[in-house]
Amino acid sequence: MRRLGTLFLGLLFMPLAYSQSATKPSSAPPPAQTTRPAGSSANQATDDYKIGPQDVIRIDVWKEPDITRTIPVRPDGKISLPLVNDMQAAGLTAMQLAKNIREALTKYITEPQVTVTVTEINSQRVFVTGEVAHAGALNLLPGMTVLQALSSVGGFTQFARLTKIYVLRSEDGKQVRHPFNYKEAVKGDHPEQDIMLQPGDVIVVP
Repeated sequence: MRRLGTLFLGLLFMPLAYSQSATKPSSAPPPAQTTRPAGSSANQATDDYKIGPQDVIRIDVWKEPDITRTIPVRPDGKISLPLVNDMQAAGLTAMQLAKNIREALTKYITEPQVTVTVTEINSQRVFVTGEVAHAGALNLLPGMTVLQALSSVGGFTQFARLTKIYVLRSEDGKQVRHPFNYKEAVKGDHPEQDIMLQPGDVIVVP
């Protein structure tokens, strides 16, 4: 009889214990979530970037779908838009160009709201030559270094002298060599060799 009473009490309190364990909040933090801003791109320019020929820009005019568009900058540095026709874009930042477009549109639209975004940088390039799988020109992304550029050429040939790579740069009208040791760079040794590239730089892999 005592055993039956013990069993009855156990069955009575079992649902309560299960309910408490199921509803108890976990002390572990929720899994981290990584979000990327809409419209972000590896090729997007920084705020101080100056637009160049062949760059692609996105022009958004609020509540004006006929003017809003994505267009390339012509080789002459200009763009064409409805109402304002030709306008200089090369040499300006996105904010400066947006201001100029806004001022031009005020003749036709009341208080136009204009946003300009550089979506593709094609005007600034660096070059990789020598013992690499795919020699040629690369679009210069903001902050690109020698090591980052070399990671885009498909690897080296068997004859590449990885400790003798150099960057050929024009400085004050002269060609200057900046040495780069690939083997040291991938190990993290001498990080000062992994310089930030500039437009027109040539990476030579002998």
